[in-house]
Amino acid sequence: MNRQRRSPRSGPLAGAALALALLLPGLATAQDSRGDLPDIGNPASTTLSLDDEYKIGRMILRRLREAGQIVEDPEVTEYLQTVGARLASHAHEGAHRFTFFVVNDPGINAFALPGGFIGINAGLLTATRSESELAGVLAHEIAHVTQRHIARSIQNAGRSGMLSAAAVLAAVLIGATTGMPTDMLLGTVTAAQGLAAQQQINFTRSNESEADRVGIGIMAGAGFDPTGMPDFFWTLQQRSGGAGQNIPDLLRTHPVTLERIAETRDRAEQIGRRNATDSVSYGLVRERLRVQILPSDSRFQDLYQDAASVDLPSSDERRYGRAMALLAGGDPRAAANIMADLRDRHPDVTLYHTGLGQAQLADGDIGGSRQTLEQAHALFPRNVPVTLRFAEVLLRTEEQKLAHQVLLDLFNNVPPTPEQARFIALAASAAGDTADAHSYMAEYHVMGGELSMAIDQLKLALTMPDLSDVQRQRFEARAKELEEYLPKGRRAREVANPSTPGESRLESR
Repeated sequence: MNRQRRSPRSGPLAGAALALALLLPGLATAQDSRGDLPDIGNPASTTLSLDDEYKIGRMILRRLREAGQIVEDPEVTEYLQTVGARLASHAHEGAHRFTFFVVNDPGINAFALPGGFIGINAGLLTATRSESELAGVLAHEIAHVTQRHIARSIQNAGRSGMLSAAAVLAAVLIGATTGMPTDMLLGTVTAAQGLAAQQQINFTRSNESEADRVGIGIMAGAGFDPTGMPDFFWTLQQRSGGAGQNIPDLLRTHPVTLERIAETRDRAEQIGRRNATDSVSYGLVRERLRVQILPSDSRFQDLYQDAASVDLPSSDERRYGRAMALLAGGDPRAAANIMADLRDRHPDVTLYHTGLGQAQLADGDIGGSRQTLEQAHALFPRNVPVTLRFAEVLLRTEEQKLAHQVLLDLFNNVPPTPEQARFIALAASAAGDTADAHSYMAEYHVMGGELSMAIDQLKLALTMPDLSDVQRQRFEARAKELEEYLPKGRRAREVANPSTPGESRLESR
């Protein structure tokens, strides 16, 4: 389970920003050997294409993932992606493919990376009081992407703006090549974003106003209460209390004034309030994350005491939170008892099924976990968290072939995340399907823009004995396809655009 990590502070960030400023002049000649970076060092170029934006965002996300800063929890990931996709479908801008992710940080912050990558800190989700407040933050960040505020700022700024964008690239490259500690890597990335913010990439007041206006429209179109946006801004403003050290990071990167809150509230009221009921998943995921971001030395068993009392009424989400705390605190049997009761009373909620399966597995009840998750898989076929949890227990019961089969069925219908692609590669390897394992790892590397490594994996797949003619033809065709996108000279042909043949895919054997 993910544990809390220290948030970077202003002192170290200032030093990192200075180091980046000194390193920037050499960035243009320090092209990545894999050729997956856009060529943004040319003085003649003053703007970024959508493909360039996607490459930059993808690289930052990859570095954050490699540093362990992304919450790789299938229940959390599935929920956020579902809410984000619901909002993005009302953004009236089809050029971007959005990816939503949670950063393992208790601070309250959210940010939009170039290329449609939108991250929120775990602490922000737990700080929201309704799903509409969460939707307000996501819709605001979606609007920054669809309105291309970063690209427009770079175009207006010219060469200096390109260097600001390069600062972000420098941060991830420095972190990758020097092997700096996780906290410092995240701090360096944040420093680079802060450096850009202090120069030409910063969202101006007009950018913020536009993102508010467009975001509120997106919220309303998706069926959320548009007043959730000003409500959350007001809550954060009150929480800051006027003391600089208490100001949430979100207010530092997206300054909120009383005038701006009033404007967004007036705009939301003009659209009209919506009677938006929170989904069951919202409350459960919030409690799940609340436990995950606690320090590792917390007394988990002491949490949610109100949910342990038979004399006090307690909501199901609080009981779910207590079960997750008991599981984290080393009492999986008690957690399983709570989860079983919740599952039996609400069999339509997938998180109760997966929570019970997790608790049973942690308690050593492998047979019970398998039965629970097999039943859930039958009830909710191709549900991502259910299928992943089922595959996990199948690997424990040495049913590797079946684990490979159910994962392949899932990912041929639902695009996997990089970590999920790596998981099916692990399952295929355990099942003895080594050639397929190499092909899945190739797609994992494609998702990260590492084309040379992807081709190497396909070449390894082609050396495996007993390949079928279909497999051989598929691997050869994929390798040839990717080779067309390798660097030629100092430029790399684009593979980042999901509409190109370079898009990652898993196929049946």
